[in-house]
Order: sequence, then C-alpha cells, then structure tokens
Amino acid sequence: MTMKIKAISLSIAMYCGIAFAAQNEQSTVPTQDQMSDRFAELALECVHKEYPNIIKHMMTGDQDVKTPKELYPAFYGCFDWHSSVHGHWLLTRIASQHPDSVHYKEIMASLGQSFSQAHIDGELAYFNREGTGTSFERPYGLAWFLQLTSELREWDNPQAKEWLATLTPLENKIVANLSDWLPKLSFPIRVGEHSQTAFAFGLMLDWSNTANNTAFNQLLKSTVTRLYANDVNCPLAYEPSGQDFLSPCIAEADLMRRVLPKTDYSKWLSEFLPTIPSDGSSDWLSVATVVDKSDGKLAHLDGLNLSRAWMLEGIASALPKNDKRLAAINSAAKKHHTAGIDSVIHDMHYMGSHWLGSFATYLTTERGL
Repeated sequence: MTMKIKAISLSIAMYCGIAFAAQNEQSTVPTQDQMSDRFAELALECVHKEYPNIIKHMMTGDQDVKTPKELYPAFYGCFDWHSSVHGHWLLTRIASQHPDSVHYKEIMASLGQSFSQAHIDGELAYFNREGTGTSFERPYGLAWFLQLTSELREWDNPQAKEWLATLTPLENKIVANLSDWLPKLSFPIRVGEHSQTAFAFGLMLDWSNTANNTAFNQLLKSTVTRLYANDVNCPLAYEPSGQDFLSPCIAEADLMRRVLPKTDYSKWLSEFLPTIPSDGSSDWLSVATVVDKSDGKLAHLDGLNLSRAWMLEGIASALPKNDKRLAAINSAAKKHHTAGIDSVIHDMHYMGSHWLGSFATYLTTERGL
C-alpha cells in the first residue's frame, strides 16, 4: 500500500507538470484541463473500489450482515456512501464540462456501470428497508445526491437524461425524507463536518432551482430563514476545529446569499461577520495545515481550505462591487484556493484522494456560483 501511495503521489505531480524543487527550480501551474483530468482519475480509481470501506448500517439480525456492494450496489466505492455519490458527481461534472477530456469514454462507461436500473433499484430498496430510517446520510450525502441529479438535469446529453430518469425515483425518495425532516429541525447543526446543515442546505437550494421544485424551495427557504436569519457575531476566531472540512461561519454566510436580496445580504453580513477587514488583508482567516495525511480526520483540513475558497467566492459574488470588504474576502479566497489545490496535487493519500477531488472540482469549475 505504501509503495502504491507513493506512486500515486508521483503520478499526480508529474501529470500536472509540477516538478519537485530538487528536479526543477521553476514549477509550472497545471492548466484547468490537466487538473480536471487528474480529478477525474481520482474518482475513476475509487468509485468501484469496494475496500477499504466504512458503512453506516443498522442491523436487526444476522440477515443484515452484508458487504458494501450488497448494501449499496451503485454507491459502494470511495470509502463511504457520500464520497461515492460525490465521486459520481465529479465524473458527471467533468464529462459535462469537458467532453474532450482524455477520460471521457472511461467516465461514461463508469457512470453507465453504476447507474444501471438494477443498481439504482437496489439503492432505492435500501432507503425503503425497515431499519434504514429517514436519517441515513442526512444531510450531507443526500445534498450531494441532489447535486448529482442537478448535474444530470443540466447536461444536454441523451445518456444523461436516461440516467436521470433512472435516478429520479431515488431522488423523489430523498426529497420526501428531507421534506418530512425540515419542519422538525428545531436548531441548525453548526459543526464543521458531515452533519452541518448550512452547507447541505446550499446544495439543496441549488437543486430546487435547477429542478424547478417550488414547494421544496419554499420549504427550505423558510427553514433557512427560521434557523439563521437572526444570527449575529459568528465566532470565527474559534475556527477551525481540528477535523473540520467545512466552516460553520463561512458556510452560513455562503448559504444566506442564496436567500436574501443583495441589499439585505450586505447588512446581514456586517452583523454576522463584523470582523471582516476593509483594508484588503487576508490574515483574518488563516489557511489550515494537515500534518498527517494518512489520518482521515486530520486530512479533513485540506477540504476546509477548498470549501472556504469557494464559499468566500460565493460571498464576494453577492456583495456590491464597491464594498470595502471585497479585497479582504478575495485575498483570503485566493490563499485558500492555492493551498487547497496544492493539497490535491501533492502528497495524496487515499484518506484524502477518495474525496478531495470532488471538492477541488466544485471549486475550480465554479459550481457554487
């Protein structure tokens, strides 16, 4: 395994044209096509790789002891269900945005393998089984599934439309589960990992607009307003926690731009994050560093840099062009962007490579904007 990891790391560096300092004093910046191809390679390597794997599965008896592929016939790879889902989103995004990719045919074959009628029927059966409940992969994995169907819905490709039709019953089930949950949610979930609601709500809102699902859009907006609209003085100084890949404060600010008019949003942001400087400095938000990339939890911080970068870009997009905070926001976004992409290009370990490509793709293709 160690030799394989080293080989993958070297392959990433050479593929993207990044030479080690000892070999070349001037390294070149990878192009968008080079990065997209490399991100696709990361997903192709894992979407049908069953092990290692972590499953969240309630067992009511011996009959429920099954392998990941038996439980999740479409989304069993990439270490866990949600990473498999956004790995498939990554491939869909690359194929739709870069049809000239050298990996296009391989991507289409891989997606076709996963999105067979039998496999998606199996996924739906798992959601409907007694014991799964409505909280499975809620909200993170479910939000990424909606992002996947959003991509298929926007992709002008006959095969994508067939896949969307196959995935629609599972999409309907997920939306029904979320619609049942949202009115019951008394408080937002303000953590930096999978259960955070702000990030997931942003993806869900984007899906509702793409799918033209007015009822879910209104339900979600009313929930967001109820839970977040009156927030002030977010304790940004307390971030990040040691295993965050999402920023509670920055994610909430990125969410609220989706529900507030621009004039209202600027004022809300002033009260929510009053410490954003107006002098253009970037040191108000420090870049995170991972000291052990083989530790799956510690490796989350590489994802934090990536998600902060796109969320800061989202915040900036909703402010007036003469807003004095823009320079500082954009400066911090650039620093996080550079650090985040560098982490995906260099020194990869499977604890990061099975999911960081999705975050990098979301950032570099400006999906959130």
